[in-house]
Amino acid sequence: MKRILVPLLALSAALTLQSAQAVDGEALFKSKTCVACHMVDAKMVGPGYKEVAAKYAGQADASATLVKSIKEGSTGKWGPIAMPANQVTDEEAKTLADWILTLK
Repeated sequence: MKRILVPLLALSAALTLQSAQAVDGEALFKSKTCVACHMVDAKMVGPGYKEVAAKYAGQADASATLVKSIKEGSTGKWGPIAMPANQVTDEEAKTLADWILTLK
């Protein structure tokens, strides 16, 4: 019984953490200026976040790349319109990047 219970509890904890992170990321997205240019499902001024997640899927440095773009801004990755730097903490940028990468 213990052999089954311990892994089951570990899996449950991992899934709960992932769900909490997704909710935190979405709430953070909605509370920041990201919503002025981005949507989850469609292009607005900038790309939809599902498109961003698809572009970076499977890349080992995807989160770090997105964190840098969120914090410093970027030019030319998604067309001629530049993304300005955002006033977010390192932790907020990481939360946003990790949340974006969960979208499908």
